[in-house]
Amino acid sequence: MKFKSQIITLILTLSIGLVSCKSAKTITENGELNPNLSTKQIIKNSSKNTSKFNTLSAKVKIVSTSGDKSQSVSVSLRMEKDKTIWMSKFGIVKALITPNRVAFYNKLDGTYFDGDFSYLSNLLGTELDFNKVQALLLGEPVFKPNAKDYEASVFGKSYMLQPKNQQDLFEVFLLFNPTHFKMNAQEIAQSKEKRLLKIDYLAYQDVDKEILPERIKIIALENDNQLKIDLELKGVELNETLRFPFKIPSGYEKVNLK
Repeated sequence: MKFKSQIITLILTLSIGLVSCKSAKTITENGELNPNLSTKQIIKNSSKNTSKFNTLSAKVKIVSTSGDKSQSVSVSLRMEKDKTIWMSKFGIVKALITPNRVAFYNKLDGTYFDGDFSYLSNLLGTELDFNKVQALLLGEPVFKPNAKDYEASVFGKSYMLQPKNQQDLFEVFLLFNPTHFKMNAQEIAQSKEKRLLKIDYLAYQDVDKEILPERIKIIALENDNQLKIDLELKGVELNETLRFPFKIPSGYEKVNLK
């Protein structure tokens, strides 16, 4: 099954589209790697810095490139932690993700999609859900590691955790930042299917005492097809009262993503 650029761009945008803030301060990387730090300690330090805000709103500039085609778009992003991720481009294109729903509609061509995570789960070859999308958005591990099944090592300027027994069809690599133990990168590879999803968190910032990604680069590969997404992150408000208006207009044509 090949990547469908429209839905993949949409979901990865929602999944990674994070925030900048007028009062945000880019975090200086001054953490020193300790090669003796155990898997349990790395996981414990990571858990301490999980995001705790209730709501988030931001403006996000997204540049996506597939083959020789590139497009840039600015969107409004809203999020209620553990419940909703919402995106709108001038009210013309809207998207919504909840624990039970993945949906979007486009007023320009009168199309919509309204379903669940099954398509994306089949596409990536593993079960995908709202919690995984949210973790990816917040710079936290998509696959929650545990000390029993994961082993630690030092890789470049990061702590790397990987399963002691990587699956033949599915490999996971989690790279943690030694300063704040958010992700430096995470990689999901399916060698036999020639698929790779790699997320690089290029910089972090302190936003109202929350450590959040500032610049992110995403690469999705399948065979010779590559989708790249770069994000420029601006203007965030945390813990404000937000609305998430979303109603698919009548008469629209449903997009077939099979």
